[in-house]
Amino acid sequence: MAYDINLADRIRAYLSELPDFRVEEKNMFNGLAFMINGKMCVNVSGDNLMCRFDPAIQEELAERIGYETMIMKGKGLKGYCYVTPEGFTARNDFKFWLDVCLAFNAKAKASKKESGNESGK
Repeated sequence: MAYDINLADRIRAYLSELPDFRVEEKNMFNGLAFMINGKMCVNVSGDNLMCRFDPAIQEELAERIGYETMIMKGKGLKGYCYVTPEGFTARNDFKFWLDVCLAFNAKAKASKKESGNESGK
């Protein structure tokens, strides 16, 4: 599971400056997911960001440099995208994408927890 450790560190640093968020990291989607208050918010996938956002703004976001539609089972997945490095190299662009993810996280539904032995007990 290879992902850009420096990008993960950038996300950690950004999130550490924000109050009132419970941040958890999990290996998901072949990368490292940042869970905010129990909900997947943003993920490092290779050297890309994988963003979760309000599907209502997808067309607007698709116009941004670095945006790539997330494909699952042969179809574009609404509310998720990949952003290639040229789309977030600049500090303001990086902040933009994380803020988009955080804004949606506040109203996103948490996924159902898997039943069973999650803690390994």
